[in-house]
Amino acid sequence: MDTYARFPLELAKGKGVWVQDTAGRRYLDCVAGIATCTLGHSDRVMRKALSRQLGRLQHVSNLYRIPEQEELAAWITSRSCTDRVFFCNSGAEANEAAIKLARKHGHTVRGIERPIILTAQASFHGRTLAAVSATGQPKYHHGFEPMVEGFRFFPYNDIAAFEALLTACEADGPRVAAVLIEPLQGEGGVNPGDPAFFRRLRELCDRHSILLIFDEVQIGVGRSGALWGYEQLGVEPDAITLAKGLGGGIPIGALAVKRSVDHFRPGDHASTFGGNPFACRAALTVVQELERRALVPHVAAMGMLLQSLLRELVDQRPHQLEGVRGWGLLQGLVLKADGELTAPAIALRAIEAGLLVVPAGPRVVRFVPPLVIRPKHLRLAVSRLAQTLDALAGA
Repeated sequence: MDTYARFPLELAKGKGVWVQDTAGRRYLDCVAGIATCTLGHSDRVMRKALSRQLGRLQHVSNLYRIPEQEELAAWITSRSCTDRVFFCNSGAEANEAAIKLARKHGHTVRGIERPIILTAQASFHGRTLAAVSATGQPKYHHGFEPMVEGFRFFPYNDIAAFEALLTACEADGPRVAAVLIEPLQGEGGVNPGDPAFFRRLRELCDRHSILLIFDEVQIGVGRSGALWGYEQLGVEPDAITLAKGLGGGIPIGALAVKRSVDHFRPGDHASTFGGNPFACRAALTVVQELERRALVPHVAAMGMLLQSLLRELVDQRPHQLEGVRGWGLLQGLVLKADGELTAPAIALRAIEAGLLVVPAGPRVVRFVPPLVIRPKHLRLAVSRLAQTLDALAGA
Protein backbone atom coordinates (compact mmCIF):
# COMPACT_ATOMS: atom_id res chain seq x y z
CA MET A 1 0.00 0.00 0.00
CA ASP A 2 1.09 3.55 -0.69
CA THR A 3 1.94 4.57 2.89
CA TYR A 4 5.49 5.88 2.35
CA ALA A 5 6.82 8.72 0.20
CA ARG A 6 9.97 6.73 -0.46
CA PHE A 7 13.35 8.06 -1.54
CA PRO A 8 14.36 6.96 -5.07
CA LEU A 9 16.78 4.37 -3.78
CA GLU A 10 16.83 0.56 -3.60
CA LEU A 11 19.36 -0.80 -1.15
CA ALA A 12 20.77 -4.27 -1.72
CA LYS A 13 23.35 -4.86 1.01
CA GLY A 14 25.38 -3.23 3.75
CA LYS A 15 28.42 -3.59 5.96
CA GLY A 16 29.01 -1.59 9.12
CA VAL A 17 28.05 2.05 8.48
CA TRP A 18 27.87 1.58 4.69
CA VAL A 19 25.01 0.46 2.45
CA GLN A 20 25.04 -0.27 -1.26
CA ASP A 21 22.29 0.09 -3.84
CA THR A 22 21.40 -2.26 -6.67
CA ALA A 23 23.66 -0.31 -9.03
CA GLY A 24 26.66 -0.87 -6.76
CA ARG A 25 26.93 2.69 -5.40
CA ARG A 26 27.83 3.04 -1.71
CA TYR A 27 26.24 5.41 0.81
CA LEU A 28 27.33 6.44 4.28
CA ASP A 29 24.32 5.53 6.41
CA CYS A 30 23.44 8.10 9.08
CA VAL A 31 19.86 6.81 9.30
CA ALA A 32 20.51 3.23 10.49
CA GLY A 33 16.98 2.09 9.76
CA ILE A 34 15.76 5.15 11.73
CA ALA A 35 17.93 4.75 14.84
CA THR A 36 17.61 0.98 14.75
CA CYS A 37 20.74 -0.76 13.40
CA THR A 38 22.77 -0.34 16.59
CA LEU A 39 25.72 -2.48 15.50
CA GLY A 40 25.54 -1.42 11.87
CA HIS A 41 24.75 -3.64 8.91
CA SER A 42 25.62 -7.33 8.61
CA ASP A 43 27.51 -7.38 11.90
CA ARG A 44 29.59 -10.56 12.20
CA VAL A 45 28.63 -11.31 15.82
CA MET A 46 24.95 -10.71 15.10
CA ARG A 47 25.01 -12.96 12.03
CA LYS A 48 26.54 -15.84 13.98
CA ALA A 49 24.23 -15.46 16.97
CA LEU A 50 21.05 -15.37 14.89
CA SER A 51 22.18 -18.26 12.69
CA ARG A 52 22.77 -20.41 15.78
CA GLN A 53 19.39 -19.39 17.20
CA LEU A 54 17.60 -20.40 13.99
CA GLY A 55 19.22 -23.82 14.40
CA ARG A 56 17.42 -24.17 17.75
CA LEU A 57 14.11 -22.26 18.00
CA GLN A 58 12.75 -19.09 16.46
CA HIS A 59 9.27 -18.97 18.02
CA VAL A 60 7.20 -20.90 20.55
CA SER A 61 4.74 -18.25 21.92
CA ASN A 62 4.43 -16.99 25.46
CA LEU A 63 2.46 -20.06 26.52
CA TYR A 64 5.83 -21.43 27.62
CA ARG A 65 8.89 -20.11 29.42
CA ILE A 66 11.49 -18.61 27.08
CA PRO A 67 15.06 -18.64 28.47
CA GLU A 68 16.30 -15.98 26.03
CA GLN A 69 13.46 -13.70 27.13
CA GLU A 70 14.23 -14.21 30.81
CA GLU A 71 17.92 -13.50 30.21
CA LEU A 72 17.12 -10.30 28.32
CA ALA A 73 14.69 -9.15 31.02
CA ALA A 74 17.37 -9.80 33.64
CA TRP A 75 19.86 -7.71 31.65
CA ILE A 76 17.45 -4.76 31.31
CA THR A 77 16.33 -4.75 34.94
CA SER A 78 19.83 -5.21 36.37
CA ARG A 79 21.05 -2.15 34.47
CA SER A 80 18.06 0.16 34.84
CA CYS A 81 15.69 1.46 37.49
CA THR A 82 13.08 -1.15 36.51
CA ASP A 83 12.19 -4.60 37.89
CA ARG A 84 9.91 -6.28 35.35
CA VAL A 85 9.55 -6.32 31.56
CA PHE A 86 6.79 -7.04 29.04
CA PHE A 87 8.05 -7.81 25.53
CA CYS A 88 6.28 -6.97 22.26
CA ASN A 89 7.31 -6.19 18.68
CA SER A 90 7.61 -2.41 18.23
CA GLY A 91 7.69 0.97 19.88
CA ALA A 92 4.03 1.60 19.18
CA GLU A 93 3.14 -1.70 20.87
CA ALA A 94 5.34 -0.84 23.84
CA ASN A 95 3.51 2.48 24.19
CA GLU A 96 0.14 0.74 23.82
CA ALA A 97 1.12 -1.50 26.75
CA ALA A 98 2.17 1.59 28.71
CA ILE A 99 -1.15 3.30 27.98
CA LYS A 100 -3.07 0.24 29.21
CA LEU A 101 -0.89 0.06 32.33
CA ALA A 102 -1.51 3.77 32.96
CA ARG A 103 -5.26 3.35 32.68
CA LYS A 104 -5.23 0.41 35.07
CA HIS A 105 -3.13 2.49 37.48
CA GLY A 106 -5.72 5.25 37.22
CA HIS A 107 -8.56 2.86 38.01
CA THR A 108 -6.92 0.81 40.76
CA VAL A 109 -4.64 3.32 42.51
CA ARG A 110 -6.29 6.70 41.97
CA GLY A 111 -9.90 5.53 41.69
CA ILE A 112 -10.49 7.32 38.39
CA GLU A 113 -13.42 6.23 36.23
CA ARG A 114 -12.16 7.84 32.99
CA PRO A 115 -8.38 8.34 33.34
CA ILE A 116 -6.44 11.04 31.50
CA ILE A 117 -2.84 10.72 30.28
CA LEU A 118 -0.81 13.90 29.80
CA THR A 119 1.63 14.03 26.87
CA ALA A 120 3.73 16.75 25.26
CA GLN A 121 3.12 18.83 22.20
CA ALA A 122 5.42 17.83 19.28
CA SER A 123 5.71 14.33 20.77
CA PHE A 124 5.62 11.11 18.78
CA HIS A 125 4.54 7.80 20.31
CA GLY A 126 3.66 5.57 17.34
CA ARG A 127 1.14 4.90 14.59
CA THR A 128 -1.47 2.66 16.22
CA LEU A 129 -4.69 4.47 17.08
CA ALA A 130 -4.02 4.90 20.81
CA ALA A 131 -0.33 5.73 20.27
CA VAL A 132 -1.10 8.30 17.59
CA SER A 133 -3.82 9.76 19.83
CA ALA A 134 -1.09 10.23 22.46
CA THR A 135 1.11 11.96 19.86
CA GLY A 136 1.09 15.74 20.20
CA GLN A 137 1.23 16.49 16.47
CA PRO A 138 -2.19 17.11 14.86
CA LYS A 139 -0.85 16.29 11.37
CA TYR A 140 -0.77 12.62 12.37
CA HIS A 141 -4.43 12.76 13.50
CA HIS A 142 -5.98 14.10 10.30
CA GLY A 143 -8.18 11.57 8.55
CA PHE A 144 -8.26 9.14 11.49
CA GLU A 145 -10.67 10.92 13.80
CA PRO A 146 -12.15 10.36 16.28
CA MET A 147 -8.97 9.96 18.29
CA VAL A 148 -8.90 7.70 21.32
CA GLU A 149 -10.14 9.81 24.24
CA GLY A 150 -8.22 10.53 27.41
CA PHE A 151 -5.16 12.53 26.28
CA ARG A 152 -4.26 16.14 27.04
CA PHE A 153 -1.21 18.02 25.75
CA PHE A 154 1.24 20.53 27.22
CA PRO A 155 4.27 22.39 25.77
CA TYR A 156 7.46 20.36 26.14
CA ASN A 157 9.86 21.63 28.86
CA ASP A 158 7.29 24.23 30.06
CA ILE A 159 6.68 23.49 33.74
CA ALA A 160 4.28 26.41 34.28
CA ALA A 161 2.05 25.19 31.45
CA PHE A 162 2.23 21.62 32.75
CA GLU A 163 1.24 22.65 36.27
CA ALA A 164 -1.64 24.72 34.91
CA LEU A 165 -2.92 21.76 32.88
CA LEU A 166 -2.56 19.37 35.82
CA THR A 167 -4.45 21.77 38.09
CA ALA A 168 -7.25 22.17 35.54
CA CYS A 169 -7.55 18.41 35.01
CA GLU A 170 -7.67 17.72 38.76
CA ALA A 171 -9.91 20.63 39.74
CA ASP A 172 -12.83 18.36 40.63
CA GLY A 173 -10.83 15.39 41.89
CA PRO A 174 -8.31 12.85 40.56
CA ARG A 175 -8.33 12.57 36.78
CA VAL A 176 -4.70 12.09 35.66
CA ALA A 177 -3.32 8.55 35.60
CA ALA A 178 0.06 9.14 33.97
CA VAL A 179 2.46 11.39 32.10
CA LEU A 180 3.88 9.81 28.93
CA ILE A 181 6.91 11.76 27.69
CA GLU A 182 10.13 11.42 25.69
CA PRO A 183 13.39 12.36 27.47
CA LEU A 184 14.39 13.74 24.07
CA GLN A 185 11.82 14.32 21.33
CA GLY A 186 13.06 12.64 18.17
CA GLU A 187 10.40 12.93 15.45
CA GLY A 188 9.28 16.23 16.95
CA GLY A 189 12.52 17.98 15.98
CA VAL A 190 15.32 16.55 18.18
CA ASN A 191 14.39 18.49 21.33
CA PRO A 192 16.35 17.44 24.46
CA GLY A 193 14.57 17.46 27.79
CA ASP A 194 15.35 20.15 30.37
CA PRO A 195 16.59 18.51 33.60
CA ALA A 196 14.89 21.14 35.79
CA PHE A 197 11.57 20.51 34.05
CA PHE A 198 11.86 16.77 34.50
CA ARG A 199 12.86 17.04 38.17
CA ARG A 200 9.73 19.10 38.87
CA LEU A 201 7.68 16.67 36.80
CA ARG A 202 8.92 13.80 38.98
CA GLU A 203 8.00 15.74 42.15
CA LEU A 204 4.47 16.43 40.94
CA CYS A 205 3.91 12.84 39.83
CA ASP A 206 5.08 11.58 43.22
CA ARG A 207 2.81 14.03 45.04
CA HIS A 208 -0.28 12.94 43.11
CA SER A 209 0.51 9.20 42.67
CA ILE A 210 0.70 9.72 38.90
CA LEU A 211 2.78 7.34 36.78
CA LEU A 212 5.78 8.89 35.01
CA ILE A 213 6.46 6.91 31.82
CA PHE A 214 9.42 7.68 29.57
CA ASP A 215 9.19 6.82 25.88
CA GLU A 216 12.79 5.79 25.14
CA VAL A 217 11.97 4.04 21.89
CA GLN A 218 14.44 6.19 19.94
CA ILE A 219 16.87 7.50 22.57
CA GLY A 220 17.30 4.38 24.74
CA VAL A 221 19.86 1.54 24.58
CA GLY A 222 22.95 3.72 24.44
CA ARG A 223 22.05 6.21 21.73
CA SER A 224 22.11 9.21 24.08
CA GLY A 225 25.66 8.54 25.24
CA ALA A 226 24.24 6.95 28.39
CA LEU A 227 22.57 3.56 28.50
CA TRP A 228 19.15 5.14 29.12
CA GLY A 229 17.88 8.57 28.21
CA TYR A 230 16.62 9.18 31.74
CA GLU A 231 20.23 9.14 32.97
CA GLN A 232 20.79 12.37 31.03
CA LEU A 233 18.12 14.04 33.16
CA GLY A 234 18.93 12.71 36.64
CA VAL A 235 15.34 11.50 37.05
CA GLU A 236 14.03 7.96 37.39
CA PRO A 237 10.70 7.18 35.68
CA ASP A 238 8.24 4.53 36.85
CA ALA A 239 8.35 2.85 33.45
CA ILE A 240 10.22 3.07 30.17
CA THR A 241 9.28 1.93 26.68
CA LEU A 242 11.95 0.55 24.36
CA ALA A 243 12.24 -0.69 20.76
CA LYS A 244 14.31 0.43 17.72
CA GLY A 245 17.95 0.00 18.77
CA LEU A 246 17.16 -2.79 21.24
CA GLY A 247 16.94 -5.38 18.46
CA GLY A 248 19.62 -3.97 16.17
CA GLY A 249 17.27 -4.27 13.18
CA ILE A 250 15.16 -7.22 14.36
CA PRO A 251 11.68 -6.17 15.55
CA ILE A 252 11.32 -6.12 19.34
CA GLY A 253 9.73 -3.74 21.83
CA ALA A 254 9.57 -3.66 25.61
CA LEU A 255 7.76 -2.02 28.49
CA ALA A 256 10.00 -2.09 31.57
CA VAL A 257 8.45 -1.06 34.90
CA LYS A 258 9.19 -0.75 38.58
CA ARG A 259 7.66 -3.55 40.64
CA SER A 260 5.50 -1.07 42.56
CA VAL A 261 3.56 -0.08 39.42
CA ASP A 262 3.22 -3.50 37.79
CA HIS A 263 -0.57 -3.74 37.78
CA PHE A 264 -0.85 -6.34 35.02
CA ARG A 265 -2.22 -9.77 35.86
CA PRO A 266 -2.54 -12.88 33.62
CA GLY A 267 -4.92 -12.05 30.80
CA ASP A 268 -4.52 -8.26 31.06
CA HIS A 269 -2.12 -8.00 28.13
CA ALA A 270 -0.36 -10.30 25.68
CA SER A 271 1.59 -10.65 22.44
CA THR A 272 1.86 -13.76 20.26
CA PHE A 273 5.27 -12.87 18.82
CA GLY A 274 6.53 -10.63 21.62
CA GLY A 275 9.79 -11.73 23.20
CA ASN A 276 10.22 -14.83 21.06
CA PRO A 277 13.59 -16.63 21.13
CA PHE A 278 14.85 -15.15 17.84
CA ALA A 279 14.04 -11.52 18.67
CA CYS A 280 15.41 -11.86 22.20
CA ARG A 281 18.62 -13.44 20.90
CA ALA A 282 19.04 -10.43 18.62
CA ALA A 283 18.51 -8.02 21.52
CA LEU A 284 20.80 -10.00 23.82
CA THR A 285 23.52 -9.83 21.18
CA VAL A 286 23.06 -6.08 20.86
CA VAL A 287 23.25 -5.34 24.59
CA GLN A 288 26.13 -7.74 25.19
CA GLU A 289 28.08 -6.16 22.34
CA LEU A 290 27.28 -2.70 23.70
CA GLU A 291 29.18 -3.70 26.82
CA ARG A 292 31.93 -5.80 25.22
CA ARG A 293 32.83 -3.02 22.76
CA ALA A 294 32.31 -0.22 25.32
CA LEU A 295 29.94 1.47 22.88
CA VAL A 296 28.15 3.72 25.37
CA PRO A 297 31.22 5.88 26.16
CA HIS A 298 32.11 5.65 22.47
CA VAL A 299 28.72 7.13 21.59
CA ALA A 300 29.23 9.95 24.08
CA ALA A 301 32.56 10.80 22.43
CA MET A 302 31.21 10.48 18.90
CA GLY A 303 28.23 12.64 19.81
CA MET A 304 30.52 15.43 21.02
CA LEU A 305 32.53 15.21 17.80
CA LEU A 306 29.42 15.24 15.61
CA GLN A 307 28.02 18.26 17.46
CA SER A 308 31.33 20.07 17.04
CA LEU A 309 31.50 19.32 13.31
CA LEU A 310 27.90 20.40 12.77
CA ARG A 311 28.43 23.63 14.75
CA GLU A 312 31.39 24.46 12.51
CA LEU A 313 29.04 23.98 9.56
CA VAL A 314 26.50 26.33 11.18
CA ASP A 315 29.20 28.97 11.73
CA GLN A 316 30.19 28.72 8.05
CA ARG A 317 26.60 29.00 6.79
CA PRO A 318 24.66 31.33 9.11
CA HIS A 319 22.33 32.26 6.23
CA GLN A 320 21.18 28.63 5.93
CA LEU A 321 21.57 27.07 9.37
CA GLU A 322 20.29 27.97 12.84
CA GLY A 323 22.02 25.55 15.22
CA VAL A 324 22.56 22.01 16.50
CA ARG A 325 20.86 20.09 19.29
CA GLY A 326 20.73 16.55 20.58
CA TRP A 327 22.40 13.92 22.74
CA GLY A 328 25.00 11.36 21.72
CA LEU A 329 24.31 9.97 18.27
CA LEU A 330 20.89 11.54 17.93
CA GLN A 331 21.71 15.00 16.63
CA GLY A 332 19.59 17.52 14.78
CA LEU A 333 20.86 20.21 12.42
CA VAL A 334 18.34 23.06 12.66
CA LEU A 335 17.65 25.09 9.51
CA LYS A 336 16.77 28.76 9.41
CA ALA A 337 13.04 29.10 10.04
CA ASP A 338 12.66 31.73 7.31
CA GLY A 339 15.01 30.07 4.82
CA GLU A 340 14.17 28.28 1.60
CA LEU A 341 15.85 24.99 2.57
CA THR A 342 13.82 22.16 4.03
CA ALA A 343 15.02 19.01 5.74
CA PRO A 344 13.26 16.67 3.25
CA ALA A 345 14.93 18.49 0.34
CA ILE A 346 18.35 18.13 1.99
CA ALA A 347 17.80 14.44 2.72
CA LEU A 348 16.82 13.83 -0.89
CA ARG A 349 19.74 15.78 -2.38
CA ALA A 350 22.24 14.20 0.05
CA ILE A 351 21.68 10.86 -1.66
CA GLU A 352 23.51 12.25 -4.69
CA ALA A 353 26.49 12.97 -2.42
CA GLY A 354 26.46 9.42 -1.08
CA LEU A 355 24.97 10.31 2.32
CA LEU A 356 21.79 9.09 3.99
CA VAL A 357 20.14 11.36 6.57
CA VAL A 358 16.51 11.69 7.66
CA PRO A 359 14.25 14.68 8.46
CA ALA A 360 12.80 15.33 11.89
CA GLY A 361 10.08 17.65 10.73
CA PRO A 362 10.45 20.27 8.00
CA ARG A 363 13.35 22.22 9.55
CA VAL A 364 15.62 19.65 11.23
CA VAL A 365 18.03 17.23 9.55
CA ARG A 366 18.50 14.23 11.85
CA PHE A 367 21.66 12.16 12.27
CA VAL A 368 21.06 8.72 13.83
CA PRO A 369 23.95 6.56 12.54
CA PRO A 370 24.90 3.09 13.80
CA LEU A 371 26.56 3.33 17.21
CA VAL A 372 29.74 1.78 15.78
CA ILE A 373 30.45 4.83 13.61
CA ARG A 374 34.00 6.23 13.77
CA PRO A 375 35.45 9.77 13.62
CA LYS A 376 36.51 9.41 9.97
CA HIS A 377 32.93 8.51 9.05
CA LEU A 378 31.49 11.50 10.90
CA ARG A 379 33.92 13.88 9.20
CA LEU A 380 33.03 12.39 5.83
CA ALA A 381 29.31 12.65 6.59
CA VAL A 382 29.54 16.35 7.47
CA SER A 383 31.72 16.99 4.41
CA ARG A 384 29.10 15.35 2.18
CA LEU A 385 26.38 17.35 3.89
CA ALA A 386 28.33 20.54 3.14
CA GLN A 387 28.50 19.49 -0.51
CA THR A 388 24.75 18.98 -0.45
CA LEU A 389 24.11 22.44 1.02
CA ASP A 390 26.38 24.02 -1.59
CA ALA A 391 24.58 22.17 -4.39
CA LEU A 392 21.18 23.31 -3.13
CA ALA A 393 22.39 26.88 -2.72
CA GLY A 394 23.70 26.84 -6.29
CA ALA A 395 20.45 25.41 -7.59
